[in-house]
Amino acid sequence: MGSSSFHRLFRLPLILLLLVSFPSASEPSQFCEAGIAYDESGCGMSSTTSSSKILIKGGTVVNAHHQELADVYVEDGIIVSVKPHINVNDDVTVLDATGKFVMPGGIDPHTHLAMEFMGTETIDDFFTGQAAALAGGTTMHIDFVIPVNGSLMAGFEAYEKKARKSCMDYGFHMAITKWDEGVSKEMEIMVQEKGINSFKFFMAYKGTFMINDYLLLQGFKKCKSLGALAMVHAENGDAVYEGQKRMIELGITGPEGHALSRPAMLEGEATSRAIRLAGFINTPLYIVHVMSIDAMEEIAKARKSGQKVIGEPVASGLVLNDSWLWDPDFLTAAMFVMSPPIRAAGHDKALQAALSTGALQLVGTDHCTFNSTQKALGIDDFRKIPNGVNGIEERMHLVWDTMVESGQISATDYVRITSTESARIFNIFPRKGAILVGSDADIIILNPNSSFEISAKSHHSRSNTNVYEGRRGKGKIEVTIAGGRIVWQNDELKVVPGFGKYIELPPFSYLFEGIDKADANYISSVKAPVQRTIHKQ
Repeated sequence: MGSSSFHRLFRLPLILLLLVSFPSASEPSQFCEAGIAYDESGCGMSSTTSSSKILIKGGTVVNAHHQELADVYVEDGIIVSVKPHINVNDDVTVLDATGKFVMPGGIDPHTHLAMEFMGTETIDDFFTGQAAALAGGTTMHIDFVIPVNGSLMAGFEAYEKKARKSCMDYGFHMAITKWDEGVSKEMEIMVQEKGINSFKFFMAYKGTFMINDYLLLQGFKKCKSLGALAMVHAENGDAVYEGQKRMIELGITGPEGHALSRPAMLEGEATSRAIRLAGFINTPLYIVHVMSIDAMEEIAKARKSGQKVIGEPVASGLVLNDSWLWDPDFLTAAMFVMSPPIRAAGHDKALQAALSTGALQLVGTDHCTFNSTQKALGIDDFRKIPNGVNGIEERMHLVWDTMVESGQISATDYVRITSTESARIFNIFPRKGAILVGSDADIIILNPNSSFEISAKSHHSRSNTNVYEGRRGKGKIEVTIAGGRIVWQNDELKVVPGFGKYIELPPFSYLFEGIDKADANYISSVKAPVQRTIHKQ
């Protein structure tokens, strides 16, 4: 859809928007604008999609460590039975999955919806971003709450309001942008009362989000005591700032200056530093959006030594390279600006290999979308281009085509890196991330023999651009079931604003197992304090 079409749509009176539902993927996307009190009829829900009983017959059910030919029976949003040859009554919606894979819906651990950033706000909110996710087979995401004036509680309340229009399940991480006793106390409230079990620290964005090593250490200690996972955006912010000045002095003001100002060595340095500081505190660490060989190798080395470090590549880093940043058309080049930047060819293949061998553990997107008008804010200065690319709708297809179709991983590995590992890390497995009796009915049906094509003309994001424009591949998600409702079928998306639930994420995931014993072993090993006497000469 062109940008003019978007502007025309969002000038429509609200009452008309209530009558709009998602068309087939072959038509330009339109939106049933979300409002808190809208009911199902406002978004074109049909009797099929609202059925509380669904049987998926004849498919290959794939979990992270096992696959089998079986039927899956769903009732009232929960998986009730997984076994061959389930018989049901006439009031059940039956889906034929013969020759197809039946898998847990994707869990995207890294998104930014309705985020205020660099003087603007991401174009996708908690309705349109989630609608796009559902069309792409993702049934839950975890978004980052940004504090308001440093206040975690104010940030949480602001994001609660933003998420009221949600059409699928979601959770929250919390960013930490300053440090004092008030923030420390608020971290306790977030974990103990608000369902947050992870905190993100920015080592980049000098002058806004960036924190220093002292704050990082204080934050790591607090995370450890609360059983919360420490996360870092790993780039050396001071060096990036110097790199940006250098580019401007050289007269390089276009999008290529963004990548040149923050080379892979700065991502590697910050990753190494964060890992060592987390090791010093002895707390688990999660590195978000791993974009380079430099960072990946630091993570692999730490994991080989036994340290609990999680590495999260994102879809853009796995399948793109930086060549587009040199495109002579500014808007084309600016579309690819994100941080850390998309790297030169070679980094993508190395990240894929690291995923296939387990050196990296799961795939996110860092979905943070801005349209052409917003990207143009940096027409004369790359430092003002809002950072971010799309991916929440494309991730599941791209990972299947790039990793499974190429033979690098199996279907079970695919489920692990797109869903199950995220559920385990953030402590909601097996409620999420599995096709098991008692699990939430968040399910996709993937046809490995069908193909997909990505285009801004047919995607469901509000953005008028797509960094994967024109990409084709094998493996199409034909059905998405979220919360026991069929929301994507026959290339049609039918969703309910307000249907999504906030999923609380409990502390002390499996990553914290053994931490106390390691601490005890350390204390017993230091052989201190030494009892000393002074011998007079």
